[in-house]
Amino acid sequence: MSSQRPAVEIRLATLDDAPAIRAIYNFEVENHTTTFDLVPRTLEGQRTWLAERSGAFAAVVATLPSGAADGTRQVVGFASLSPYKERAAYRPTVENSVYVSRDHAGNGIGRALMEHLIKVARDSGFHSMIARIEASSEASLALHRACEFRLIGVEHEVGRKFNRWLSTASMQLML
Repeated sequence: MSSQRPAVEIRLATLDDAPAIRAIYNFEVENHTTTFDLVPRTLEGQRTWLAERSGAFAAVVATLPSGAADGTRQVVGFASLSPYKERAAYRPTVENSVYVSRDHAGNGIGRALMEHLIKVARDSGFHSMIARIEASSEASLALHRACEFRLIGVEHEVGRKFNRWLSTASMQLML
């Protein structure tokens, strides 16, 4: 028996991926501080979020073989780029988001998604990428460091979730 992991595939997300993306995201909303959202997304809200993404700002999913005989693949993570800020002068900068199912954490899926986002951002002509990470999230900080992001600052106690004050670490990659 081989100990080699099945290859993760990254592809553009479709509306059919909305339930899987919603499940991954809502688990984080309800159980962790990975996102500062407090209200889970509805299926319709997730579909709207996906429908609003295109071009460099399109959402992508990471899939693995589901194990079914028909060769289907299971969505195990998703990622997207978003405008960093609305004002025109910020347009050369993007913000990244990466989420991986907790059942598949530590298997290189976040890294594959991040490398894909970095390539899309570079190919699209962006100048820098910003990540805003809950400051105690060691896994997210390590992922970004591994992808050559550097810490540029910490906003202390800017959010509150689960009766805790949360800080945000900002990391940046010059593209």
